[in-house]
Amino acid sequence: TLSYFSIQDGFRFHDMKNIISVKSNFVYLEKHNHAHSKIRGKFPRFYSTATSLSDYTVSLEGVKLSTLKGKALLRNEVPSLSKVKTVIGPTSRSTLRSLSYAALDVTTLCLCAWFGLSFILPMIANLSLTGTPLNSFAAGGLWLLYSLITGTVGIGMWVTAHECGHGAFSDNRWLQTAVGYVFHSILLVPYFSWQRSHALHHANTNHITDGETHVPPIFTANTPITDKTKLQKLFGNGLGERVFGGLQLVVHLLIGWPAYLLLGATGGPSRGVTNHFIPLNVDKKDLNSLLQLNKKDVEKNEETRKPLKELFPSPGLKLKVLLSDIGVGVVLAGLCLLAQKFGSGLVLAAYGGPLLVVNAWLVAYTWLQHTEVDVPHLPAEGHSFIKGAFLTVDRPYGTLLGGLVDFLHHHIGTTHVVHHIDSTIPHYEAVQATQKLASAFPQLYLFESTPIHKALWRIASHCYGVEGRIDSSDNSTRYVFTER
Repeated sequence: TLSYFSIQDGFRFHDMKNIISVKSNFVYLEKHNHAHSKIRGKFPRFYSTATSLSDYTVSLEGVKLSTLKGKALLRNEVPSLSKVKTVIGPTSRSTLRSLSYAALDVTTLCLCAWFGLSFILPMIANLSLTGTPLNSFAAGGLWLLYSLITGTVGIGMWVTAHECGHGAFSDNRWLQTAVGYVFHSILLVPYFSWQRSHALHHANTNHITDGETHVPPIFTANTPITDKTKLQKLFGNGLGERVFGGLQLVVHLLIGWPAYLLLGATGGPSRGVTNHFIPLNVDKKDLNSLLQLNKKDVEKNEETRKPLKELFPSPGLKLKVLLSDIGVGVVLAGLCLLAQKFGSGLVLAAYGGPLLVVNAWLVAYTWLQHTEVDVPHLPAEGHSFIKGAFLTVDRPYGTLLGGLVDFLHHHIGTTHVVHHIDSTIPHYEAVQATQKLASAFPQLYLFESTPIHKALWRIASHCYGVEGRIDSSDNSTRYVFTER
């Protein structure tokens, strides 16, 4: 076991099987097998420079630490956006190269669908006809495997459309918009509506009120007992925490994405309840009034309530919502026609299962990119674009299936910090840009090295609500995750 603070540039450790070395702000892990050594992983150096509790700007009482060791809570000066972009240097977009990746997305997804329709789904149908429990279990397992593989491949198409929405796909804006619109519509994503809300997400990353996704509730002295505490009192601390974490995972991964599109779930309070298909906002407090619950409380707070910030304030944006609806509507109509011809069961099995997996990947990525036990959220007076960008977290997706997942997903989880600094950088330039960023700003760049499944469980179990604490460096407030 290595001391956390011993990992410095030039450090080298080896035993009979492993070699760990640090060079130019990167940690190299090699597997040694007598005759040769093979590099199995290359990670940005992620150590914290803290040597004592006084190096942190807020109290760590009740705050869990990830492998970041509270780096985001240290006394670090954040450079200007222009300085960071100068370090990254110029990047370029290649329409031909971007189209080749889009073709890869379509080809791999079509191959999965063809194999599923030709072999897997007929096998499932035959197994289901027998009606025995063992065959039914095998049919369910095959469907789950098909959905997992096809959905994991399908997220590549989602990420390509995401690049189109940022202007990172091509300098040809018409082509770029067409690819993004078609790809997202196929996945039932309202392209222009999402493009607008996603731009707000980038502008307000980790903003405690204006953030667009995964904004946690604020705990105060008057906060009533939380759901997690209720479960711990019911089942005991250990089991209660596991039940809570499991419920968080199920809710987020299965219904988190449609809940966001339809209700603005996990968004900050400044825009209330939003809908990506209907350009209207509803104050969350008004929902009680609509349901005839706590009506007196709603009326009492009416005069003191701040007006909502509209998600789609202009007529042009509202028109784009309707254009987005057309794309999704055409795909839904096509699915209905297919269901009428081939049966709804086949359409749900072939399309619905993989789509659930695509949505689960999307939520998992976003959740892990912008949530960690020792990464804070900021209020309006302490927030800036560059501060929010440096609170984004990269993770070791390159270790999944030997890097295949990271490749098919266009490095969306391993280069997300640099993406938030300059979202016009295409994914094939983002790897090198991330290396430059990590080398130039190791004290600010966040790379959390916990394996993905363990990190996901940690944030599901412990990242539920935040508490405001005074930042000793400037007397502002930082909101940190804490147990309540």
